Amino acid sequence: MTSDNSRTLALIGARLRTNTDAHADATALLIEGGRISCIGSDAEVTERAAAMGVSVRDVAGAVITPGLFDSHTHPHWAADVTAGIDLGGLGTVEEIRSAIAAEHARLPEGAWVRGWNLEYEPFEETGMRGDLLESAAPGRPVALICYDLHTGLGTAPALAAAGITGPVEFADASEVVVDADGTPTGELREPSAYGMLFDAAPKPSHDEERDALRDMFRTLAAVGLTGGAIMDGKPATLDLLEELESRGELDHRLTVHHWHAVGATDDDVAAVIAAKDRRGDLWQSGAIKLFSDGVVDTGTAWLHEADACGDGRDGFWPDWNRYVEVVRAYHDAGMLIATHAVGDYAVNRVLEVYEQLPGRDGQPFHSIEHLEVLSAQDIERLRGFQSAQVGGAQVTASMQPLHMQWRAADHSDNWTVRLGEDRNTAGYRVRDVMNTGVRVTLGSDWPVAQFDPRLGMAWARGRHTPGDASAPVFEPDQCLTGEEALLAYTLWPAQARGHEDRGVLAVGAVGDLTVWAADPIDTGADQLPELEITLTVVDGRVVHAA
Repeated sequence: MTSDNSRTLALIGARLRTNTDAHADATALLIEGGRISCIGSDAEVTERAAAMGVSVRDVAGAVITPGLFDSHTHPHWAADVTAGIDLGGLGTVEEIRSAIAAEHARLPEGAWVRGWNLEYEPFEETGMRGDLLESAAPGRPVALICYDLHTGLGTAPALAAAGITGPVEFADASEVVVDADGTPTGELREPSAYGMLFDAAPKPSHDEERDALRDMFRTLAAVGLTGGAIMDGKPATLDLLEELESRGELDHRLTVHHWHAVGATDDDVAAVIAAKDRRGDLWQSGAIKLFSDGVVDTGTAWLHEADACGDGRDGFWPDWNRYVEVVRAYHDAGMLIATHAVGDYAVNRVLEVYEQLPGRDGQPFHSIEHLEVLSAQDIERLRGFQSAQVGGAQVTASMQPLHMQWRAADHSDNWTVRLGEDRNTAGYRVRDVMNTGVRVTLGSDWPVAQFDPRLGMAWARGRHTPGDASAPVFEPDQCLTGEEALLAYTLWPAQARGHEDRGVLAVGAVGDLTVWAADPIDTGADQLPELEITLTVVDGRVVHAA
């Protein structure tokens, strides 16, 4: 726990973006005990700080906004996944082999080669096969995971260590891909399948895992993030957060969504509900994450019409009625529900379920995560849902426009090829969703994409690679304004979770701040990723200073 004195901070010489109609001319603020106690002129805050014996920090014209919140992130998972080699941008199998060989030469005997951020395109002609990589690390297990966290790839030594010898039946749509003779190729689709592989790999010690998560939050703070929604929570996540907070080492404000597995029993659901009120000063549980489909790239997104490879017509649940049951159980328990839905048909089916939920006055809104592909009928259904506020359970759209970075100007990327050119323009329709009246929040899905919110906002505003004048602009009519992008990282996530004291600079609000060298709204989208974060403040404590 931290003392009130360590949670006191006085900042002057600033410009404030408050996300309210008040304090338009304010230049300073004071935080006491982790909450904003005064907003006003430099003289007012300096006088109050002096009376308290608190030193004043002059930010010399910097812009203060409410703290940035990533609405979809996996920091605990990322701390583990990113311990391996980063394979992002490697465009051929030979480049991947070279990276593996270099890591193999570096590692001691008995260690696994781990890699993340693997792309699908190098395997378009051969299919994803572990035997293409084995000779780069002779005899050593190699376990890789694709950038979207929906496919793993293992070599024969790794598969053997995991006991993967043939097809495996899962409760969900996960799959161990096999050859015609039943031999695993090494491709493992969706978490239940590749989880077998990574569960067999050597594990860090408890202290190593805890410290890696602590350091991950500090890394996130360096780009201005003060909090996020963890979308892969488990009891061990809560244990680590509780321990970090008790040690005074938690630098993030968090909502933890428990990951619901398709095969979870009624007893499992009851156990999650029983633990829903577990919380600390900076973190809370009481939220759930479910899946309705997978991703476009592997043909597991649930679409109205099949993709170019004939895939996309199957949901994640063998029995959709079971999804309906568990959503109702979590809803009735007062939990916040987030459902992964990438494909247009998945979005439609999830909305159909949400529409049937009874009202919960004063409760936060449920969300749909990603909404990557949307047909015209889905947009209209969102509009109708919002207009009617059916069942009193308004929906939030949690989206990640920066995932467009893998699209190619010539439409050769796997995502576009699968959807077809007649449908790829229906991707990432953030503006259309916002125009329905549905609240939009933005996030990264880290480690799927970069965690930097400046990059996330730049993609939402410009819909092209920031700073690259030759980069294609994807669906320019879907661009957000600078103000909308900032609101989607500050005020709107707070509103979506029912937090009136977050996402704003106001007396009584939590002391979570992001301090920018210049105004992030006035700064152009191409320049935004390079705009310096001078301070990040969580609960009145400076957790990053440039």
